[in-house]
Amino acid sequence: MPIDQESIKGNHPEKTVISAALTGALTTRDQCEAIPYTPEEIAEDAAAAREKGAAIAHIHARTENGSPTFDTDVYQRISDEVRDRTDILINFSTGALHEPVETRLEYIREVQPDIAALNMGSMNYAKYSESRDDFVFDMVFENPFNEIREFLTTMRENGVKPELECFDTGHVGNIRPFVQNGELEAPIDFSLVMGVLGGIPPTVENLAHQVRQLPDDATWQVIGISRDQWQLVSAALAMGGNVRVGLEDNFYLPNGEMSTNPELVAKAAEMSRNVGREPATPDEAAEMMGIER
Repeated sequence: MPIDQESIKGNHPEKTVISAALTGALTTRDQCEAIPYTPEEIAEDAAAAREKGAAIAHIHARTENGSPTFDTDVYQRISDEVRDRTDILINFSTGALHEPVETRLEYIREVQPDIAALNMGSMNYAKYSESRDDFVFDMVFENPFNEIREFLTTMRENGVKPELECFDTGHVGNIRPFVQNGELEAPIDFSLVMGVLGGIPPTVENLAHQVRQLPDDATWQVIGISRDQWQLVSAALAMGGNVRVGLEDNFYLPNGEMSTNPELVAKAAEMSRNVGREPATPDEAAEMMGIER
């Protein structure tokens, strides 16, 4: 069946921007030994992911024992180590449950990554274990509009591209006031996060529904959580979308083998080439997304 060109939006039909989510905030080496913690380990994974086809490295900073940290010095070290090794675009997380907004704004101002993730709405955020018949975690993820505005203002003033992380269809619609008053300018970059309990379920039908809500000139990627990731990657590639893989989101290759960040990127790159789309370089990704390097 031919690709519906209307569904492609602002992405490139012959190039795929692959993001590698290297660390995450909740995943640990008890779950997967390959998760990098130190700035040097993160940078080595970023360089290896770039070699396998990633254009963007999405990074949550960690301490040496793996705990999340929002320390500006650690983010600066990560940026320096990555820049010493590779030209990959750097994308820093800004999400947190209880960390003050100002703390999360400081490293954006000081380090000025190419891209910073911005969560576009509040939600219940949980993981449920069917085998235990209990919640692994259960929390409220608060992202009110006034905080979204603070992040957008800081990113705009410091030349950082916002990556809008949308966990449900309503989060996509939350762009309206910011577009109307000029705080968000085209091309707007969306990440459609699917599979978090509390957000939109990870189905191809729901992905297509969300894509139809996007502005015509938007760039977008799918972020599939856990083993549902590969079905969503396949669907997004066929629709002309970009994709994110990495140990933050999913530990396993499609065959069920526990993997590493570079191996997950290599699989996404192989799938992209199978539908006639070459993985974009960091410079190509920057051009598509309107990023001045």
